[in-house]
Amino acid sequence: MTKALYPGTFDPITNGHLDIIERASKLFDSLVIAIARGVHKETNLPLQLRKRLVEKCTTEMKNVSVESFSGLLAEECERLSADVVIRGLRAVSDFEYEMMMALMNRKLNPGFETIFMMPSEQHIYLHSQLVREIFSLGGDISCLVPEPVRKALEQRLKRGRR
Repeated sequence: MTKALYPGTFDPITNGHLDIIERASKLFDSLVIAIARGVHKETNLPLQLRKRLVEKCTTEMKNVSVESFSGLLAEECERLSADVVIRGLRAVSDFEYEMMMALMNRKLNPGFETIFMMPSEQHIYLHSQLVREIFSLGGDISCLVPEPVRKALEQRLKRGRR
């Protein structure tokens, strides 16, 4: 049984993330979405909300589970007995950073492989930071994120949190 892990901050989860999750779930027996606490970068949404949103968006996918973690990805792979790490590549600019991370993770834990997946063409430009920026400027994000994410962001805005 092959277990894959798809790590990220998912701040917030976008339609591009979901595209990769749906396609990866068809390739592996089990797919764990690993929500990173975000120690290397500041997140806008709290960890528990990000986790709940990912769970809502993947509830129909029976071989997909959602976990949160902090610390090294190499250690999380070992803890979960993951065989493969999925990383999304949107553009050539993503490749250099992702390659360095994959090589460092291999150095720390040679027990798993990193596989790069490109999102479908309609999502190639999509980035969580752009979604947050568009939303903060009052733009319509309904074509960029799943409905539960749009609703959660609007509720946070009504309560005075971005």
